[in-house]
Amino acid sequence: MEHLSIDTIKTWERFYRANFINCLSGFKSANLIGTVNKEGQPNLAIFSSVVHLGADPALIGFINRPLAAAPHTINNIEATGVYTINHINPSFVAKAHQTSAKYSVEINEFEAVGLTEQFIHPIIAPFVAESNLKFALKLVEIVPIKHNNTFFVIGEISDVIVPKELVTADGFINIDEAESMACLGLDSYYTATRMNRFGYAKAPKLI
Repeated sequence: MEHLSIDTIKTWERFYRANFINCLSGFKSANLIGTVNKEGQPNLAIFSSVVHLGADPALIGFINRPLAAAPHTINNIEATGVYTINHINPSFVAKAHQTSAKYSVEINEFEAVGLTEQFIHPIIAPFVAESNLKFALKLVEIVPIKHNNTFFVIGEISDVIVPKELVTADGFINIDEAESMACLGLDSYYTATRMNRFGYAKAPKLI
């Protein structure tokens, strides 16, 4: 085992260091976030920082990078208050990864990478038609993280698009059967295989 101090890590080349640090938190869900600006111009970008915040209300959060590096998604969400999160599956993972490129604001990433916009009334933000599991959100709060100039975007789920057969009697969603993917580092993607599902854990009663 190698013991690495943060002082050593800080001396590494930028992209090597970023990839290394990004891997430490483990596998993350791979998602595409769909938005539009006030003029109706669609935007699509890949995110690996989507997290569950609570079920009642149904809140989901994600980290948006500094505005200078990634302004389009967060600007569109601020402007319209609506966005979609779409799970990525193997059939279009290469196209999804391509949305991480820095396209100019007037470019529609759906068209640029070859994915299909899906508009479901009355939701104004586009879904990814190829995605097997997706949901729409309404903006609740954008929390600035001053330490690294990022933003924690919190939304409340308004609509879910999911194949009925994937949902079990107790509400569990078999996302492995939806072929939802995970990612690691900056550019590596994985399919999921369930090992086990355990019951609700309870501490033993003291006699």
